[in-house]
Amino acid sequence: LLSKPGQDFAGGEFVLVEQRPRMQSRPDVVALGQGEAVFFAVNERPMAGKRGTYRVRHRHGVSQIRAGERVTLGVIFHDAR
Repeated sequence: LLSKPGQDFAGGEFVLVEQRPRMQSRPDVVALGQGEAVFFAVNERPMAGKRGTYRVRHRHGVSQIRAGERVTLGVIFHDAR
């Protein structure tokens, strides 16, 4: 995050929504400070369940920016074959 929350902008928290099979989706909100970063699995991650490991899909985004301007830097790592 390159901007300073509360000074440069209001709102704009990073939101990660876990879409669990046969259950309600669960959001996690990450309020970052200036200079902080978050690393996350873009599409899915393994999760231990009662009957073994299963895939949990993720969606990510940013909550509504209520005032100001939010500036970030995104770096995407992927397995290019």
